[in-house]
Amino acid sequence: MGRIIILKAILRVSIPAILLAAAASAPAAQLSTDARTAIPHDVQQLVAIDYHAMENSPSAMDLRDRVMPPELKRFEDALHKSGLNENHDVEQLAFALFRPKADGDQLDTVGVAQGQFSVQDITANFRKQQLKSKLVRTNRVWPLAKTGMVVCFVDPSTMVFGDEEAVYKALDARDGLAPSMLTNGPMMDAMNSVDSEPLWSILDQKGTQTMMKQVLGEAGSLTDYESVQKRLLASWYSMNFQHGVKFDLTISTGDTFAAATLSSLLTAALTMRKMSGSDAEKQALSDTSITSDSGRLSIHFATSDAEFSSLLQSPLFKGIVR
Repeated sequence: MGRIIILKAILRVSIPAILLAAAASAPAAQLSTDARTAIPHDVQQLVAIDYHAMENSPSAMDLRDRVMPPELKRFEDALHKSGLNENHDVEQLAFALFRPKADGDQLDTVGVAQGQFSVQDITANFRKQQLKSKLVRTNRVWPLAKTGMVVCFVDPSTMVFGDEEAVYKALDARDGLAPSMLTNGPMMDAMNSVDSEPLWSILDQKGTQTMMKQVLGEAGSLTDYESVQKRLLASWYSMNFQHGVKFDLTISTGDTFAAATLSSLLTAALTMRKMSGSDAEKQALSDTSITSDSGRLSIHFATSDAEFSSLLQSPLFKGIVR
């Protein structure tokens, strides 16, 4: 168990969008009010990205190329076929994994893009492809050819895209027919902790518990973890690829005991991994710090581009991305 296991486990339960991005010397990936209102209330995870910075970091591109899942490829294809040049029109991307029913386990994904869109030109291109839109109240929803997805420009700077049902749920939230993330206090508080970063993500209680179960692996079945699992309230993390690679994760537990217990479990797991890891993995573990304070657990990792590249080629990383 090492830092890269922690990162990969987080990415595995993350929306695949995080693998698109790099955070170089670029503005923060903050979401406009229109973007926030288009995200349904019961969001399990939200990832926000400064898309302009994607190609500015070899480390980020290397990570993306090695672990890009099919879901991300599908979203990328949809963007390409939308008539957009994402390197110029799209400034920020957000992907929300949400529960259509508050008490259900089903999860849907919707994408929200921010930028300056030539809506008339884009829709004219759709018409040339003989695509027909559907009117949902005042919202015109267009199919994205050969992707199975749809897109809706809620205004000239905000577009919502994804599977049809997920987009309709997002439009319900945006139009006030269903609650949006703006009324989700814990997730809004988590977002305020990280949205000054170019790449960030927030997770609700269920998302945090799922993430930590995978991060801990076998240690997640220990009695100590079972005693604190329900106290994991929310989490947020950011990645920054400016001057190397930096990763910061904070988990809110609500009480000092739970945070300290979780810190001990993670520290023990890292120590065990040091005994069998490669040189690159051992260096990564040495670059990882785990602390707890006032009911919050924090994990910080920082390394150079060269060391991160070596880590991506390690047997441990190759094993966990299969």
